[in-house]
Amino acid sequence: MGEGKEKKILGVIGGMGPEATSYFYENVIAHTKAQKDQDHINMVILSHADIPDRTEAIKSGDSEKLIHMLQEDARILEKLGAANIAITCNTSHYYYEQIQKAVSIPIIDMIHESVAYAVRELPDVKRIGIMGTDGTIGSRIYHKECRKLGVTPVKPSPERQRDVMSLIYDDIKSGKRGDRAKFDRVMSEFMRKNCDAVILACTELSVFKGKHEIPTICLDAMDVLVREAILRSGAEYQ
Repeated sequence: MGEGKEKKILGVIGGMGPEATSYFYENVIAHTKAQKDQDHINMVILSHADIPDRTEAIKSGDSEKLIHMLQEDARILEKLGAANIAITCNTSHYYYEQIQKAVSIPIIDMIHESVAYAVRELPDVKRIGIMGTDGTIGSRIYHKECRKLGVTPVKPSPERQRDVMSLIYDDIKSGKRGDRAKFDRVMSEFMRKNCDAVILACTELSVFKGKHEIPTICLDAMDVLVREAILRSGAEYQ
């Protein structure tokens, strides 16, 4: 734990999907500088697999149940003593403001932190490809953050977006390793569009990254969330 830092409980709203939540937990453990159990952070993980599909909710506009469930989960974590909340799903950040209003503790904004990290750590970055669900792309949550921070967001063509969705839903969410050809087709298009970086803006793509070698220009939003979660909980990131 960082010297002189107070240790704080991290609350996690997970289950979107369960494998991505497991991957987040494993990576928090792997990247926490620790010599013994007590050096790790305390976490309360709420793996709420029944939460409705986020992309479907955004597309249909029928979000009331989804928002209510996310707000209630945040309140539960606050009551259990969480000092910060991480949500292991990019698309659900479309509802970030509504969820944040339900609690007095901070919810880590994975979208803002990821784009800010890219701009800060890659000073020459001008064009960032966004690889995420139809909900994430259609809601433009990453596009708006990129514009705010002075970089140009780039989305896949409709054909390549179908590859992204198939990789997420047909492969990773179905428990498969993930079709490398789909990923490579999307990356090739981003390269042709002169992207300086590509944000993996879906936690299922983070799971894919854990099973495959990927280009160095890819920045995983999950990695940024892991780093923020560790530091805000009073531990050291390694």
